[in-house]
Amino acid sequence: MPHEAQAVTAGPRRRPVRIANCSGFYGDTLSAARDMVEGGPIDVLTGDYLAELTMFLLHKARQRTGRGYATTFLTQLEQVLGTCLERGIRVVANAGGLAPSLLAEEIGHLSSRLGLAPRIAYVAGDDLTPHLERLRKGGEDFAHLDDGRPLSVRTEPPVTANAYLGGWGITQALAAGADIVVTGRVTDAALVSGPAAWWHGWSRTDWDRLAGAVIAGHVIECGPQVCGGNYPFLEEIRDRRYPGFPLAEVDDDGSSVITKHPGTGGLVSPGTVTAQLLYEIGSPAYEGPDVIAHFDSVSLRSVGGDRVRISGAQGSPPGERLKVAMNFSEGFRNTMIFVITGLGIEAKADLAREQFLELLDGPAGFDDLDFRLLRFDHEDADDNTEAVAHLRITVKGPDERRVGKAFSALTTAMAVGSYAGLHTTTPPTPATAFGSYWPALVRREAVEHVVVLPDGRRCVVEHSPSGEPRTLRHETPSAPAPTGPTRRVPLGLIAGARSGDKGGNANIGVWTRDDAAYTWLRDWLTTERLRDLLPEARDLVVRRHALPRLRALNFVVVGLLGEGVASTTRPDPQAKGLGEYLRSRYVEVPACLLAAEGL
Repeated sequence: MPHEAQAVTAGPRRRPVRIANCSGFYGDTLSAARDMVEGGPIDVLTGDYLAELTMFLLHKARQRTGRGYATTFLTQLEQVLGTCLERGIRVVANAGGLAPSLLAEEIGHLSSRLGLAPRIAYVAGDDLTPHLERLRKGGEDFAHLDDGRPLSVRTEPPVTANAYLGGWGITQALAAGADIVVTGRVTDAALVSGPAAWWHGWSRTDWDRLAGAVIAGHVIECGPQVCGGNYPFLEEIRDRRYPGFPLAEVDDDGSSVITKHPGTGGLVSPGTVTAQLLYEIGSPAYEGPDVIAHFDSVSLRSVGGDRVRISGAQGSPPGERLKVAMNFSEGFRNTMIFVITGLGIEAKADLAREQFLELLDGPAGFDDLDFRLLRFDHEDADDNTEAVAHLRITVKGPDERRVGKAFSALTTAMAVGSYAGLHTTTPPTPATAFGSYWPALVRREAVEHVVVLPDGRRCVVEHSPSGEPRTLRHETPSAPAPTGPTRRVPLGLIAGARSGDKGGNANIGVWTRDDAAYTWLRDWLTTERLRDLLPEARDLVVRRHALPRLRALNFVVVGLLGEGVASTTRPDPQAKGLGEYLRSRYVEVPACLLAAEGL
């Protein structure tokens, strides 16, 4: 039987803990770990490797190789392990994926080969796949979070099912002396909140402190994105080199300073931090297993070059249930793109569709056959590349051969028998496996959060006490609503935006740089207007949330991405460009706001 987790002892000192990030996704810059360790003083090196799609990819990798963890983490660790041990830098990463115990074992082998002996711990208990049938018999219906469908509508079980654990297992491991802690599916922010709680000796009911650390974790989890990556106001970035990776200096009260190492590229500003705060969130009451962090409670202030303080975070006790991310294997998919040039674009696309279906002998054997005409062409173009459109054809089905070579080889058959100028962007391609995403909830009591300490003890980590969330009062900016004449200009002249995926949903955070512009944006950009500006959203549910202290609105477009990144046939499957498309739309903006921007 596992040992009960013992009381967590305070960290070594109370100065701010410097927590660095070296990975925003599986496949991020390999040199980032070394850059963060050698670029300046840090106390904890963290890496975020997991997303909903990643769990499915790790499932496929485990089928092929027997692994199920982020292998690139071992490459990064090999570069810095000796230095981290010399300097007392702790390493915390969710690279364990579907196999944290196996990754811990591989780290041991790597360490032996290097002649090193780190104390290694791992966090587990998130994998519910072996327990689903028992849990369902016990009353868990795992209803889909967005549409309410019970899991029973699925005929096959999911290939992955992972509960989102919090940071207290990490805290326990560090308190027990671990040099390296690897985890499965913990929340991304737990990689920061866990070490911060260890360092400062926080209790489970230090809601505001925990909320501040969760918010800092959310800000640095995507690596260089908070240091100028994907930032819409390009003119603000003076150093156009690839951005440095971020670090958070988390203080005992939960406030933090977001920064980067000196001499690295990019920018850390209130704007870049705002953009990342809004990235891939829903309600400002950001629910997690340890705390509900109220993103609309924080204030941002520049405190020097590339240094932004986040303060004022408020937290509430977490709810009674944990989020679960499931992935289903759905078969195979393939995409081919026909290039259409010059005159009669739509007629040529219609001909290609008709001939393709004829040669394919109809859509039988496919679960989905998606045609999309993407227009890039201009009349009387000055360059050949400006006279083209793409006909993008995507198929899905259970038969790998039919979805693979049989589908893509048809492009060769059409090369001399269809519209004038037909060619493709790629040669025929094989089919690839794909999955669908299913978000759900589960009672916390059904999940055993476990940490295996460096001495081999297996400890159960108790769940945090739950309670009622706070109700925050929104502040209203003091600037009056602008009046007077308007000009028709792109919305992006006065508003920034960052967009991304939340499973099958897309989020778009929109913010302004002054109070007057926010007052206008808040009153003008309703859900109805957003639907008008984004034709894809016209028939979908759109939720709007206000974050006045950030001068921001957050929109969630439910179902825009279908059943998730791996399944959607949308050309931008993660909605990364949706915010920039919104900024490109022409709207009537008060002239006084444009004048304030010097426009």
